[in-house]
Amino acid sequence: MSPEQLLVTVGVGLAAFAASTIAAVAGFGGAVIMLPVLVWGFGVRDAIPILTVAQLIGNLSRVWFNRRELSLLVVKWFALGGVPAAVLGGIVFATAPAGALVRLLGVFLLAVVVYRHTPWGKRARLTLRGFLPLGAISGFLSALLGSIGPFMAPFFLAYGLAKGAYIGTEALSTVVMHVTKLGVYGKYSLLGVRGVLIGVAIGGVMFLGSYAGKRLLDKVPERMFPMIIEGVLVIAGVTFLVGG
Repeated sequence: MSPEQLLVTVGVGLAAFAASTIAAVAGFGGAVIMLPVLVWGFGVRDAIPILTVAQLIGNLSRVWFNRRELSLLVVKWFALGGVPAAVLGGIVFATAPAGALVRLLGVFLLAVVVYRHTPWGKRARLTLRGFLPLGAISGFLSALLGSIGPFMAPFFLAYGLAKGAYIGTEALSTVVMHVTKLGVYGKYSLLGVRGVLIGVAIGGVMFLGSYAGKRLLDKVPERMFPMIIEGVLVIAGVTFLVGG
């Protein structure tokens, strides 16, 4: 293994553990922390499919740790919109130029920070059936940009889900999108054996991070983690926008 490969391996591993620990406490942010690191290590075209595999494992771990608190009705309505939209988003991702995807990702990450501080982002309201259009928007953007947890989070919280119920339900909804996206990426040969193995390895580290985060959930002030996540979003967003 060359020094450069070793640096990528160590950097990705450390980022995966930190990202999944934060996500297990805050309920979002793991993927957006991981995404800039993966783009740095593998390029945007490989980074998003690899992230999808890793996130599938990471989200399944959060589903398992919070399995007694899931709201399956929310997941059902979310999936009705999310599955077909994720297929469409995956097709657009497969055919779009890589440079344009990087710049679009930069714009999106910065927009997420702004959105979270708007009245709509802070006080979003949603009925049960409102999860259908939320799933459609989320599925498309997730397939195109890798992760949209910070966008989804206010709606799940506003519905009344909290702590384990929120984290587990949001994670299971995301799992539905990831499975759909992987099918599209595989069809367009965007995800090979190497990418799956890298994603599984990252997912294993994220499983450990999810466990650590679950242990911290009642011990660490939650307000710390959104600030960390937003700092990462701003730095990554500017970097992608300028360098894309």
